[in-house]
Order: sequence, then structure tokens, then C-alpha cells
Amino acid sequence: MAKNSKIVEVLFKGERRAIYRDRNEIDIKEGEYVIVEAERGQDMGAASTIGALVKLKRGKGETRSIIRKAVPEDLETLARNKEKEKNAFKVCKEKIREYRLDMKLVDVEMQFDGSKITFYFTAAQRIDFRELVKELASVYRTRIELRQIGVRDEAKRICGLGICGRKQCCSAFLNEFEQITTQMAKDQQLALNPVKISGNCGRLLCCLRYEDSLYLDLFKSFPELGSTIRLAGKRGTLTFINIFTEKGLLRFEDGSQEWLTSDDIKKGTLEHVA
Repeated sequence: MAKNSKIVEVLFKGERRAIYRDRNEIDIKEGEYVIVEAERGQDMGAASTIGALVKLKRGKGETRSIIRKAVPEDLETLARNKEKEKNAFKVCKEKIREYRLDMKLVDVEMQFDGSKITFYFTAAQRIDFRELVKELASVYRTRIELRQIGVRDEAKRICGLGICGRKQCCSAFLNEFEQITTQMAKDQQLALNPVKISGNCGRLLCCLRYEDSLYLDLFKSFPELGSTIRLAGKRGTLTFINIFTEKGLLRFEDGSQEWLTSDDIKKGTLEHVA
């Protein structure tokens, strides 16, 4: 076993990602399909990131291994599995209607070697799907897993474009979902319009978190919005802070206004804090 084996991120169906080790010193390039160890059996995915960048994403615990590169026969198996997944989706939807289960089937993923089929679904509450699992197991004669996911996971698996015109962050690179709050939108002085600040999942945009710390750091250099400041013999109120120009807008009692840096504003006297 190679002590300094490469770490490789492998991408599976539905933007599912996992970290593996290339312990056999295989010459793997990004985009190439590989056969990897699974919990039981083998799975197949595409190498998406190789080397140092993957170390930043790696969690705790042992990392499974890459077995080998995929060969043309493996790609044919993958194509057959995709057809089987489509059929399994139809069968499962029929069974859901038959058992009158209040759940929405999102996706079906078959493990490369056929030893497991995972059915992803959303539901407003916990679902007793034991009978459904038994029925599906009797049809496919393999291990069946029904996995309840949230609306953000659903959007990630389905994939799509964000309002920015780019691929959704969750589908493109995010491995975990972090908490997003409306306060982040307020910090960035965005209008709290749900259509504008929500993603395809209906939840707040993941990108609201990316620049939040930058805004907070800049705001620390200014008095709070609404503060009254006496500067050059005039009293003004800080009404807006422009993150891009790093200037604040002071509106004076005589109706005039002026954009000033935090250093310029600090030359005045703070009379009232908002």
C-alpha cells in the first residue's frame, strides 16, 4: 500500500461526491471514469479533482480505494444501469401511488455492480416505507435503500442554473450545506424579495454566505447605519455604506449629501448611535 497515495474526488450520479485514495499508483486524469470500492461491492464514477485541492475537502475517517480505471465494457454497463434506473423510477412511482404514501420520488441510483439501488425522495414528514422496500426488493432481488432528502439536496441532484446564469453552487462544488440567514441578505443591503434571494430549491441562496464576512469586516470600520455625526460644523446621518467603493453616504440637515471614507467620517464627532 503506497503511503503517499494520491487523493481523488470522484463524482457520481446526482452530483454525489466522495473522496478516494489511488493506492495502486494508477495514472488517473480528471474526467476519466474509475471503479472504486463501495460499502458492499464496487461503484463507478468520474474523477473530478485530483491531488492537493481534495485534501481541503477530506473529512475524518478511512478513505476507500480506487480499484482501477474503467474499460469500455464498464461504460456499457453504466449505460445499461441508466436504463434500469429509468424503469425503476417508473415502478417505484407506481408503488408509491399503490401504497398511498405522501412522498415525492426524486431520483434513482443503481450501484455499478447492481448490488444496491437507492431511491431518493422528499416528504413533509417521516414515512413508513417498510412495505414499499419489501415490494421493491421482491421485484429487483437486490439491496434496496430509500433515502429521504431535503429540498436543497433535491435541487443538487436534479441540477440546474442559478439566477447568475451559472451552474448551481450545490451541484458544481459544494459538499455540505451551511446555514444561510436573512441577516446575511440584510448585511449585504439586498432587498428581501424571496424571488431574488432564493435558489431553485426555494431556500436562501448559498452564495449569500460567501461574501458575508467581507461586508461585516467593512461595516466595523464605520459607525452604525442611522448614526448622527457632526462633521465640519454640519450634522449628518449615515444612511448607506457602499461595499464596492468602501464609502459611506452622509445626508446633512441642509439637504446636501456626501460620500466619505470611514477615515473621513471618523474625523467628525459621533453624536448619536442608531
